[in-house]
Amino acid sequence: MALSESQIPPDAQHYLVCGTEDCEKNCQFYCNDCHQPMCAQCRDEHQKDKKTKNHEVVPYKQRKRQLPLQKCKIHPTKDIDLLCEECQIPLCSKCATTKEHRGHVFTDLEMVFTDKYSSCNVEITKIRSYFEPTSQDLKKEIARDVTEIKKIMEGIRTSMKAEAEAVKKLVDTVTSDKITQVDKIEQSLLETINSQNQEIDDYINYLNDQIKTIYGCLSPSNIEQLTFALKSENLIIRPIPETLKPVLPVFTAGQYSKEDVAKLLGRITVPNIKPENRKIEPMETASIQLKPTGKQRKQDREKSDVKQTLSLSSSVTKVREYTVPVVDSVYHISLGKSGTLWVSDGDGNLVQTDLQGNQLQKIQTSGESEGYHTVTQDGGLIYTDQNNKVINRITPDNTITRFIKTGDWEPLSIHSSHINGDILVGMRKDREPSKVTRYNKTGTELHINGDILVGMETDEEGKVTRYNKTGTEIQNIQRDNKGQALYDYPHYITENINGDVCVSDYGKHAVVVVDKSGQHRFSYTGQGSEFGLYGICTDVLGHILVCDYDNDTVHLLDQDGQFLSLLLTKQQGVEDPYSVCVDDENNLWVGQDNTNTVTVYKYLQ
Repeated sequence: MALSESQIPPDAQHYLVCGTEDCEKNCQFYCNDCHQPMCAQCRDEHQKDKKTKNHEVVPYKQRKRQLPLQKCKIHPTKDIDLLCEECQIPLCSKCATTKEHRGHVFTDLEMVFTDKYSSCNVEITKIRSYFEPTSQDLKKEIARDVTEIKKIMEGIRTSMKAEAEAVKKLVDTVTSDKITQVDKIEQSLLETINSQNQEIDDYINYLNDQIKTIYGCLSPSNIEQLTFALKSENLIIRPIPETLKPVLPVFTAGQYSKEDVAKLLGRITVPNIKPENRKIEPMETASIQLKPTGKQRKQDREKSDVKQTLSLSSSVTKVREYTVPVVDSVYHISLGKSGTLWVSDGDGNLVQTDLQGNQLQKIQTSGESEGYHTVTQDGGLIYTDQNNKVINRITPDNTITRFIKTGDWEPLSIHSSHINGDILVGMRKDREPSKVTRYNKTGTELHINGDILVGMETDEEGKVTRYNKTGTEIQNIQRDNKGQALYDYPHYITENINGDVCVSDYGKHAVVVVDKSGQHRFSYTGQGSEFGLYGICTDVLGHILVCDYDNDTVHLLDQDGQFLSLLLTKQQGVEDPYSVCVDDENNLWVGQDNTNTVTVYKYLQ
């Protein structure tokens, strides 16, 4: 019986045919927009076609899963394709506009299914790559223990038998000694008795002699016999000699018990100690993740190569300087592609220049001392508009369009993820708590790579919200596990290489770092003195760099928030630093207050 696609193990090797008509080549890729498998040749043609060139084509294993088509019972012409996050029920796009779901957050149901499918594959991979092999290793260890137990117990049995033989030999020796003693006692007694017996024999012989003598006196044959008989003393009989009865020995049986014998044979005990847990090697996250895409693998290889060759330099070197027209301070820098950069000051001026200092574009914004603009993965620029509570996007033809509305929240800071293109926004709102929301690339709220984070702020609290590339809200980060507000005024925001969201919060006077699921990891509050923190960025080694305006320094932290050094100080010519960013060549760009000069430093080697 053939397996359905959903029943085929994720790591199984099976042949798939290209979904293009009349093409029977092996399928290697998948178009997520068309939901069609395709071979390498058909993929190339698909991406060249004007109608489909912008479609998302991925390796087959990285494909989105197509939902089974099901019509809405309330709106029969509409497909069920959304999930209401509040109600946790699937519905159609028309249901989403009804009164019952007004103000609710909706997620693309296909993305939910894809995420769950990926999660299930991850769990299967965990089982096959870690849990099952580890369990088999434990079985082998237990089998070795069984062999060892049998070996030890057989040794104990052999020792006990040897002990018993030794005791037996000792008993035989003692028995022999005692029998010898008995023999000696018997010999001594018999010698005494025999002596007495001989004495009696001698006396009897004496008596016989006396009888003969007396008979001679009764009929003497001569005068000598008569004379002998007349002497009375010759007729007196000697008394019977005294003899002693022997004192016979008595045998007293030994006093012993089974326990006494057991003591002679030693004893077996089990030590009264707590048994140790069998060692289980921890599961390595990297070993159970699904295979990355070709592009991700290439990026990972490049980053890995860089990590292996880069380290902190013993000194910081100034590489070059750039002068930015129009602005009088450099409060935030966004590096663009093709040798351009965007710079903003405290008066709302947002200027694009080339590396020769030529002005390419100028926009008047409501931004001030915040990191309120960022360059996206495709090279476009998005920036926040606090007054109108929106995020704007500049199209390739320099048209400004509204991209995301932030409702009642004032967007302060923004960052486009280099990992997955998600947008992170720091926001604030009067008299209401803040949060951070994570969305996937299609706008679904979740906790995976490919998200956009947005940080926000209120008088009392701030928040960070994550949007996907299309501007759909997918995650809000607002409080820690104890219900405490994480943010107050999140005016600069960035993302680390491990997906951590790093916020420079002016109100908290701290760098607040959460992981990509929104769990608070740590807060860094400086080195004792007043900490006037502004711009923040990270590098390819996971370092966190943050400006300390009050102390004219740039702090360098490791990925876990440990202070490493004051990377830049007044000795390097830094005064009132406001903004930092790292370029593709791992150089640090620094902007300062009261000057339109951007200075570039080399600090990695």
